Amino acid sequence: MVFLDFEAPVSELYDQLEKLKAISLKGKVDVSNSIAELEQRISEVRKEVYSNLNGWQRVQVSRHPERPYTLYYIEAMTTKFQELHGDRHFADDKAIVGGFADLDGETVMIIGHQKGINTKMRQYRNFGMPNPEGYRKALRLMKLAEKFNKPIITFIDTPGAYPGLEAEERGQAEAIARNLYEMCLLKVPVICVVIGEGASGGALGIGIGDKVFMLENTWYSVISPESCSSILWRTWDFKETAAEALKLTATDMFGFNLVDGIIKEPVGGAHSNPEEMAAILKDYLKTELAQLQQLTHEERRDRRIAKYSAMGEFVEG
Repeated sequence: MVFLDFEAPVSELYDQLEKLKAISLKGKVDVSNSIAELEQRISEVRKEVYSNLNGWQRVQVSRHPERPYTLYYIEAMTTKFQELHGDRHFADDKAIVGGFADLDGETVMIIGHQKGINTKMRQYRNFGMPNPEGYRKALRLMKLAEKFNKPIITFIDTPGAYPGLEAEERGQAEAIARNLYEMCLLKVPVICVVIGEGASGGALGIGIGDKVFMLENTWYSVISPESCSSILWRTWDFKETAAEALKLTATDMFGFNLVDGIIKEPVGGAHSNPEEMAAILKDYLKTELAQLQQLTHEERRDRRIAKYSAMGEFVEG
């Protein structure tokens, strides 16, 4: 198990627990009561640590290497997943995955960023940073779902759209802008969930929906704390300060009416109990889909447009 720096008290208790379990395996001393007490203590300390995380700590949790990604949720929540590939223009972007799946008897289109579970796979997935063909693939799948009148679920988890020269040459900005426009007008229900990092246009490219939710320990912002710090202070040393100033946590986003709700994670984050997190998310999605499907497509479209039109504050001079 990987522990973050602010989880030092939990890490120390885990070390003690491992030592007790090693003693228990030798079978010469009964330490079952001590193990039970220590496990209870770990639960209490973890709950205390996670009850008051600051912005930078939540950013760290959102990037935890053991945190579940899109393909994990698809496997845990659905059956009969049929992944679809390619944008029919240039290539198949591995940073975005998508396809039809069965969610307890209902066919849905699921699309999401995929980072990769190890170094090799992270390189294969381009660390979850899509190229233009990734967003065009996503739009192709959304239009396919609309054609067959199937709801769409998107999972957002990206440090941003790929900023390389080749991505710009192939129309990165246009691809994202096209998705924003088209997603506003989709006739089928669209639910978006930030399951990890939600950075800039890379997140918005699949982030326009009737309902947008964030898991408890995720972030959503126009820029990452490190990049913000490097622009303002010419160094990453002020990333913690930047994280607080950006107001990028789920609580901040909900307070600004930029997202529609916060989905609680198991104590210790989604990575501490992925099975429970998938079960919580699945129930949440089923409930929200049922409510959205009671509306006509005109009502959903009008509400979607009105929601985004009402965001932000401005003064006319």
